[in-house]
Amino acid sequence: MSPSHFRTDALLFDMDGTLVSSLDSVVRCWTRWAREYGIGAERFARVQLHGRPAVEIIAELLPAERVPEALARIEELEVQDVDGLVVLPGTLALLASLPAERWAVVTSATRRLAEARLAAAGIAPGLLVSAGDVRRGKPDPAPFLVAAEKLGFRPGRCTVFEDAPAGLRAGRAAGMRTVALTTTHDPAELDADVLVRDLSQVSAQVDEVGVTLRCDG
Repeated sequence: MSPSHFRTDALLFDMDGTLVSSLDSVVRCWTRWAREYGIGAERFARVQLHGRPAVEIIAELLPAERVPEALARIEELEVQDVDGLVVLPGTLALLASLPAERWAVVTSATRRLAEARLAAAGIAPGLLVSAGDVRRGKPDPAPFLVAAEKLGFRPGRCTVFEDAPAGLRAGRAAGMRTVALTTTHDPAELDADVLVRDLSQVSAQVDEVGVTLRCDG
């Protein structure tokens, strides 16, 4: 099979930028949060938000003793703001073609926030791995390794779908095939086995022993 036509046992999807786009909400909420905590615009602009757990972002900006309170605040802001959330092209069709035991959502968001965004998008994964399920988030491979273990498949037989460099690094470190979506980053920033515009370029055929994926990038 070609690199864009291959067999896999399970599909592991990042959430933001892969299945849905909550960029408007993220910008609104984090901008308000930074203002509330007295973090200047210039300093905040240097922080990489996308694809990282909120607790790691906050730890870069505030003393350790303020992190728990600040984490609770950003979660509250984001959970209450799902306006403008967009289901990205191809998401619902691809997920509908997969049995629940063959895919998972693996996100750096907290479980509460992930559940709010997925519910708003009409997506109900059988397995959700969120920030609270691992000690280290992406680019550490732990989130994807946990998902593979819970689904019952070997990491090398799983395929990761990601839009962010940190997530792709995590997938590679887990020994998994990686498919990059160019929804949020320039293709030159994305080191992956396969590159696609979005999930509308991905289709799946399921049989009793696995999944055949076609990526028409």
